Amino acid sequence: MQSSPHSARTFEELVAEGVAVPTEGWDFSWFEGRATEARPSWGYAVSLADRLAGAEAALDLQTGGGEVLDFALRRAARRPLVTVATEGWPPNVAKATAVLRPRGVAVVAAEEDARLPFTDGAFDLVVSRHPVRPQWNEIARVLRAGGTYFAQHVGPASVFELVEYFLGPLPEEVLAARRPERERADAEAAGLKVVDLRAEKLRIEFHDIAAVVHFLRKVVWMVPGFTVEKYEPRLRALHERIEADGPFVAHSTRHLFDVRRPGG
Repeated sequence: MQSSPHSARTFEELVAEGVAVPTEGWDFSWFEGRATEARPSWGYAVSLADRLAGAEAALDLQTGGGEVLDFALRRAARRPLVTVATEGWPPNVAKATAVLRPRGVAVVAAEEDARLPFTDGAFDLVVSRHPVRPQWNEIARVLRAGGTYFAQHVGPASVFELVEYFLGPLPEEVLAARRPERERADAEAAGLKVVDLRAEKLRIEFHDIAAVVHFLRKVVWMVPGFTVEKYEPRLRALHERIEADGPFVAHSTRHLFDVRRPGG
């Protein structure tokens, strides 16, 4: 078994490091060497660059810190005439603005469940990576006839091995949420046509307790109300388990949506 380069550090030292790392944005580079996650075969960010190259007006929903959109715009053969991004969490709004403004992208503060502050049919391309809850009616409204929604969604029961370690077994309706066929039905109910839908299950490994702490602080909806103090006994037990047996293994699920608004 290959040990983590951080495994010689004490529980207290590792937890303190996991607490100290800033959580804004969706840059996960800090996890290098401490956690790994397999990536979907379709390569969302690269595919997004190709979609942007063919768009006139693009909207990125829930952009996080703007990192994925920034990567795709840098790689795109050409950029849309207009590109706008939304984000609901204030620290991410500030980070996304700093990242995307040099690309000519306007970042709009907008709550995830609120009506989008754009006119009907404003965009021929709407994209999103890991939206909290896709607003299918709003996506349909702001898309032009013939326009595309291209997105990677978090699938059902993602990282739930870790979630259930802290919260215990979850009810079936929670495990069933985000199922791709349910989201397909919601998209079609909003008048959209699903052209392609793919799903994959991917392996995740947490190599030390600092990675677990930082992950749960960053992805706050996994274990709502998570604090080190509240879960210290479980964290300590998990630290000892990782030290003895190696990485904690979980799985994420992802699905790729390629959706059209009919007409045009």
